[in-house]
Amino acid sequence: MAETSYQPVLHIRFEGESFDVPLAELDVGPISSDQAVKRAVAVYLDVPVSKFEHYVVDRHQTGNLTIRPQAVFG
Repeated sequence: MAETSYQPVLHIRFEGESFDVPLAELDVGPISSDQAVKRAVAVYLDVPVSKFEHYVVDRHQTGNLTIRPQAVFG
């Protein structure tokens, strides 16, 4: 039986698009700082890191991360 290995991913919500990238591809992990994650995503997308100034990084029990725009209420 083939063994399947789980690779945590970063779910990216950026400018109306949504996609998943393995954390290993970005050279970050579940305990990386928010700034490290934002820098890695900026490099990956070839955009200035300032684009992520108002983004938040959510950490999930699965080891996955989500980077998304900060929610605005009211």
